[in-house]
Amino acid sequence: MLRNIVRKTGRSVGPWRQHFRKLGVAAALGLALALLAACGSDAEATPTAEPEAQPATIVDIAVGDDRFETLVAALQAAGMVETLQGEGPFTVFAPTDDAFAKLPEGTVAALLEDIPTLTSILLYHVVSGNVKAADVVKLDMATTVQGEAVSITVDGDTVRINDAQVIITDIEASNGTIHVIDTVLLPPEPEAEPGTIVDIAVGDDRFETLVAALQAAGLVETLQGEGPFTVFAPTDDAFAKLPEGTVAALLEDVPTLTGILLYHVVVGNVMAADVVKLDAATTVQGSDVTITVDGDTVRINDAQVIITDIQAANGTIHVIDTVLLPPEN
Repeated sequence: MLRNIVRKTGRSVGPWRQHFRKLGVAAALGLALALLAACGSDAEATPTAEPEAQPATIVDIAVGDDRFETLVAALQAAGMVETLQGEGPFTVFAPTDDAFAKLPEGTVAALLEDIPTLTSILLYHVVSGNVKAADVVKLDMATTVQGEAVSITVDGDTVRINDAQVIITDIEASNGTIHVIDTVLLPPEPEAEPGTIVDIAVGDDRFETLVAALQAAGLVETLQGEGPFTVFAPTDDAFAKLPEGTVAALLEDVPTLTGILLYHVVVGNVMAADVVKLDAATTVQGSDVTITVDGDTVRINDAQVIITDIQAANGTIHVIDTVLLPPEN
């Protein structure tokens, strides 16, 4: 063909051959560029798959959620962050910032300074194990890591932990589950150990004269002892029934005062249910008191029992309205 074209044009073959060679190179380059573009287009259409994110720990989730800023601050103050980042599993009933805001003013600040109390409160929000909402509603109570139990009540769609309503359930963490609540859970106050008979008398302003008499007679240490003792304790009004000047005179007459006070004490822990079965009891002073029951009225000699069964660490107090005077020898 080239030869025919040359013949018709009268031109040499050489320049045309070079021209077609140039066209061939250009075509090859164009094809290569087209193929590269196609490959680039395919690469953009099929991006590399991202690895699935692993669930965060309970603490990580709380830190990343601005509804739990107070809870996070409390966990940090109590040194519990590392614990709740541990393997677990744990179930946490997590109070929101609004829940903490319901507490009386100044409570949160005070708790951040009282680490033992704060720690106890936080642990009262944690249950061992991974307890999902479907399991929570089957329970009526759960024992917390703090040691005390929380009550669980279900009313329709409303679930309460003690008085707190569960408002979000089953936030899954790598080491357990979070259920969000609208009120801070406060563990029950530990029951205070009762004081001794003397401690109770000192702390009750109805017994100021009795306490003064015990101090004057040197019987405080005795009635703070192991016992047990049963004391028929006259009130200040009972002492006021005595003739004028009697109390002042007794405070100066320690042997007589001691005899009167010991006449109010019986060895042993005699509760009201046992007192009413007796008709007499021997006192530490050595003489007996008589016991009479008339319906709901119980008398020790002529004194009426007005309060019964005040439990002390070392015995029992029954309150009477009249001072008992031992028989004269």
